[in-house]
Amino acid sequence: MTDQQLAIQAIGEAQLILEEYLQPRPQNNERVLDKLVEVLERPDVMAAVSRLQQRGCFEALK
Repeated sequence: MTDQQLAIQAIGEAQLILEEYLQPRPQNNERVLDKLVEVLERPDVMAAVSRLQQRGCFEALK
């Protein structure tokens, strides 16, 4: 899987977690944060994002 694919997959997973959080029902906010951290701080995702940043792939986001 490419770095771009890993980053896009992690963003998609994070979006699903946020969509679930926004549902009108009781939530465990701490668990939502834990799930987001699990996705966004996976070693493979962090390494991929770091490489993308080094290549300047996120310059348009600044």
